[in-house]
Amino acid sequence: MRVRLKGLNKVTTRLRSGATVTYYYAWKGGPRLSGAFGSAEFHASYADAVRTRRAEATHQLRSLLDLYQDAADFTDLAKRTQADYRKHLRAIDREFGDFPLAALDDRRTRGEFMAWRDRLATRSRRQADYAFAVLARVLSWSLDRGLITTNPCRAGGRVYRAARSDRIWTTVDEAAFYARAPDHLHLALSLALWTGQRQGDLIALTWAQYDGTHLRLVQGKSVSKVRRSAGKRVVIRVGAPLKARLDARRAGRAPGETILLTERGAAWTEGGFRASWRKACALAGVTGVTFHDLRGTAVTRLALAGATPPEIATVTGHSLRDVNEILDAHYLNRDPALGEAAIRKLEREEPPPD
Repeated sequence: MRVRLKGLNKVTTRLRSGATVTYYYAWKGGPRLSGAFGSAEFHASYADAVRTRRAEATHQLRSLLDLYQDAADFTDLAKRTQADYRKHLRAIDREFGDFPLAALDDRRTRGEFMAWRDRLATRSRRQADYAFAVLARVLSWSLDRGLITTNPCRAGGRVYRAARSDRIWTTVDEAAFYARAPDHLHLALSLALWTGQRQGDLIALTWAQYDGTHLRLVQGKSVSKVRRSAGKRVVIRVGAPLKARLDARRAGRAPGETILLTERGAAWTEGGFRASWRKACALAGVTGVTFHDLRGTAVTRLALAGATPPEIATVTGHSLRDVNEILDAHYLNRDPALGEAAIRKLEREEPPPD
């Protein structure tokens, strides 16, 4: 019976005598195996190498990476988020897979991890932060379960700072998109502006979630940030302009069909939607903003209309803290209309001087 030995590495070399010889290693960079290939001694040598590696791995960072990926905290993540995490987990394993768990208590370890993030940041600051956040998440999960005694990545801050103060969709952007972008994407823009929901949640919306007056959805990404039995439930009253667009397309559609469709009438994939949206923005001459910026734009427009942070959070599904951070750090400091509205409100409250 032929037995496949996982990871077996074969190296053929020429000796000084001119003869060639083949050596086998348990894995690339692993110990050389003894005995003739396929012999009992050969298989016993391989088994010993694997047992030794597994025993060592229980005391290495790699063991935490493996345990985390088997845990519900990881498997409950959205499929796309899992794929993103796996990419970074593989990079972490390459860099720190054999890092001793005992060394996590050493104060110098934090510096080692941050130096790694700094090296990644030379290529992409955003991806460097993402990789570091994944490592911090694994260590936090391990700490909560008593597998380690400290998390050296806790409160590591960020190297990427997005300057988003001017990254909201203006009425000019909106008009240009409606005028020049393909018609089948118009409803996506209207949904994003009137609901403040994420791209993934909007392309997954079905007609069963629209009753003619309200949209009801369970946000997918809330599960990935904090484990819950279900995502955050949001009920949104549909404004008149959005209602008109929805009702115009509702006739003849089955409840299970997605509301947003491709030009050929098929359901969107996330990758397909992103690619089509970029092309549509280029065609419309809309630059400097993305679909993601529509979420913050919706928050801003609701605030300009006089909505309070709790009211905004009810519509968009943000936490109150996130709404306030968006308004404080990214948008309100550039919109004088809010200041003017505040003064008008104050004027209504204060009587004129005698």
